Amino acid sequence: MDGHDSEDTKQSTADMTVFVQNLLQQMQARFQTMSDSIITKIDDMGGRINELEQSINDLRAEMGVEGTPPPANKSGEEPKTPASST
Repeated sequence: MDGHDSEDTKQSTADMTVFVQNLLQQMQARFQTMSDSIITKIDDMGGRINELEQSINDLRAEMGVEGTPPPANKSGEEPKTPASST
């Protein structure tokens, strides 16, 4: 009977290994799907922000707004204005 029990244990271990591998593959696929979805949404949001920024700049130009500082550059720094000499 000991040989039969040993075979059952080996089969049970192999079954568990296959089950865990399948479970991990399913989890990986779900995480990849979620990651792709998040990246797509971030890209869409970036495009919408760019469109909004352009619309604001167009409206400012139409209104002839003067005296407002130009938007900050991509690095987040304020644009440098030449110093007035008096």
